Amino acid sequence: MSAASLEVADLQVSYDGVPALHGVSLKVDAGKIVALVGGNGNGKSTTLRAIAGLNAANAGSIRLDGRDLVGVRAHQRVPLGLSLVPEGRRLFPRLTALRNLELGAFARENGAEVAASIDEMFDLFPILKERAQQLAGTMSGGEQQMLAIARGLMARPRLLMLDEPSWGIAPKFVTKVLDVIQRVNERGVTILLVEQNLHKALGIAHRGYVIQTGRIVMEGDAQSLLHDDGVKKAYLGL
Repeated sequence: MSAASLEVADLQVSYDGVPALHGVSLKVDAGKIVALVGGNGNGKSTTLRAIAGLNAANAGSIRLDGRDLVGVRAHQRVPLGLSLVPEGRRLFPRLTALRNLELGAFARENGAEVAASIDEMFDLFPILKERAQQLAGTMSGGEQQMLAIARGLMARPRLLMLDEPSWGIAPKFVTKVLDVIQRVNERGVTILLVEQNLHKALGIAHRGYVIQTGRIVMEGDAQSLLHDDGVKKAYLGL
């Protein structure tokens, strides 16, 4: 499967009638890592959830390889190549790591291919092979995050969305997780990364967007944004 492109135009989302996104537009070219950064409560997770189909859009378009996803249900977007690793991981804590991986392939029917994908995940995340029969809820935060990413990859996405992958994990695991994200991208998966840590996100991304109070306020090459004083001011809400 080839990497997918994503184009979001004038996306508007509300919660109980209160606007949360005010015409968000962004583009993720196939095969690239794009970071969406901003402080808490500015609309990062809402944007990902709307793209995934978990939040209804009031207006705007969401196009995956040119196909508009508005009106396509969340579970129907997965076979099209879209996968979301949610904030907080949302694993099944009373199931083993292996069973969590198997559930990530719910939309796939070929058992042999699913088994091959599990082997690929064990190759990409060696710690998961060691923890295969361990209950997910008893694993460390960093191990759980790796399991969450691996579960997302079990759907064989062409575009993987990651919501705060460094959330709640030890610094040593943050570096490992970011390294894995780059390796996944090198394998031909497009990445849309939401991350509160400005430097870590833009450090691995090709392009970045800064969101503030539900609006995109800056965009550009990731390295240029990383060294832009205006980004820091917008990011900090100054």
